[in-house]
Amino acid sequence: MASKKDEIKDVQPIRSLEKIEDMKWSLRRHCSERDYMLFLIGINTGLRVGDLLQLKISDVKGKKKVTVKEGKTKKKRVLQLNGIYEELNAYIRPLDGSQWLFPSRKGDKPISRIQAYRQLNKAAEMADIPDGIGTHTMRKTFGYWYYKQAKDIASLQMILNHSHPQITLKYIGITEEQIEDSLKNFTL
Repeated sequence: MASKKDEIKDVQPIRSLEKIEDMKWSLRRHCSERDYMLFLIGINTGLRVGDLLQLKISDVKGKKKVTVKEGKTKKKRVLQLNGIYEELNAYIRPLDGSQWLFPSRKGDKPISRIQAYRQLNKAAEMADIPDGIGTHTMRKTFGYWYYKQAKDIASLQMILNHSHPQITLKYIGITEEQIEDSLKNFTL
């Protein structure tokens, strides 16, 4: 069984848009719509899996902007759901009888962190994505692509609630990637 430490250790962002699409397809095909939506919201908000799993239907239904209180930092965070609004609300429509956005089949509670980890790994295996997938992959993937698109490390640092830009760069694997890229063609 994967522990919380195992989920974070050596987990990398998904650095290929094609692999992100493969992962989405695999989650829908081999897992469930619930698991697909967990991944979609995770990579589009950067919310920690523990906070994602605590979301209720009432928190997001019909909303393009949601304020949540993060469990780890206890800080408020605004989530922009514009890009996934239609898909999210289509997913919610048939969810009768549950208050949870990601309901478990075992009683009235959300799926567990371990179940989320298992489903992400199952989908990654089916999508031929190498090792290094965990629940933190979603948050790191968000951070990586946000940085690639916005080139704004200060904003990303604030979004992820990190204390220093270097922590954020290391977290999303940018420093390693930049070093590797700079050394590719280096010769004396």
